[in-house]
Amino acid sequence: MADDALTLESLRNQIDTLDQQIHQLLNERAKCAQNVADVKLAEVAPEERASVKFYRPEREAQVLRKVKDRNQGPLSDDTVAHIFREVMSACLALEQPLNVAYLGPAGTFTHAAAIKHFGHAVVANSVDSIDQVFSEVESGEAIYGVVPVENSTEGMVNHTLDNFIKSTVSICGEVELAVKHMLLVNKSADTSKITRICAHQQALAQCRNYLDKHWPNVPRVAVSSNSRAAQLASDEVGTAAIAGDMAAEIYNVDVAVENIQDSAQNTTRFLIVGREQVEPSGEDKTSIIVSMRNEPGALFSLLESFQREEIMLTRIDTRPSPTEKWAYLFFIEFEGHQDEPAIQRIMEELSERSVYMKMLGSYPKAAL
Repeated sequence: MADDALTLESLRNQIDTLDQQIHQLLNERAKCAQNVADVKLAEVAPEERASVKFYRPEREAQVLRKVKDRNQGPLSDDTVAHIFREVMSACLALEQPLNVAYLGPAGTFTHAAAIKHFGHAVVANSVDSIDQVFSEVESGEAIYGVVPVENSTEGMVNHTLDNFIKSTVSICGEVELAVKHMLLVNKSADTSKITRICAHQQALAQCRNYLDKHWPNVPRVAVSSNSRAAQLASDEVGTAAIAGDMAAEIYNVDVAVENIQDSAQNTTRFLIVGREQVEPSGEDKTSIIVSMRNEPGALFSLLESFQREEIMLTRIDTRPSPTEKWAYLFFIEFEGHQDEPAIQRIMEELSERSVYMKMLGSYPKAAL
């Protein structure tokens, strides 16, 4: 027993020593980040300092990939990457706090996506609609915005796609978030006396099988967001909500049942929008909008350029044209960066063949 106690004490002392070293290195990294900010500001005239970029999406993606590549455990690649994500977030806040708009209220999955992508040091501001996220970024009120673009079970978020048609913002990044729905109730609630279940309409759809099996006779009420549903559950003993664990914490409600989503692979993808173009990171995607002439072979003509250049398409979706009856816009996403010669050749061809083409941006593939 004495030997065991001595071993345990020595291990704890070793941990204390390592913690001290980690702490010192964290502060050294933070000072280095501050020096980076000083160098950037010194390189421009005083009147131009407000426009200096401190956050570089391609650089952060490269750092996170390196973290995962060199990791040898026992911590998982994603765990180590999340730790470094928070370190970078805290260091960046010393250079320039990031103001990011997201579809609120607080506790939505879009809020969680913003924290996952930018870290907890970000200044996350809730807005009421996807339109407003785009407006906040366009006006400069927010440096970046976070909007949902597709769900693995419910498909594309058409409202987001429609905003890209009229907006001047660019896509600067992407983040994927595993959607884990919880059944939330008031802390004083008796689950046998629940009179209604509230959630956003997409969450109700994503949990349809579970609700049909376990709560077939309880009315389901669609509300503006899952966070709004959690608010209602917090205020009303007879109301249950479907939302995530972040909403449960913020609105102080109990988790009655975890993981009630019908698909274990339920994932939502979000896009980061900003006002600048992003430099190549080495592993990138590009998104465009194209409208082809209404003639035979138009779609084949559109795709043929990508096949010839051996560029992998990752998504194609269509939306009705806002200006022409029975005409459609193609939202196309593919691997590569717009600065690459092959991509530039494709863009030149599409410009010549299409009625309308808009570059939405090139951005790093999700690193987390």
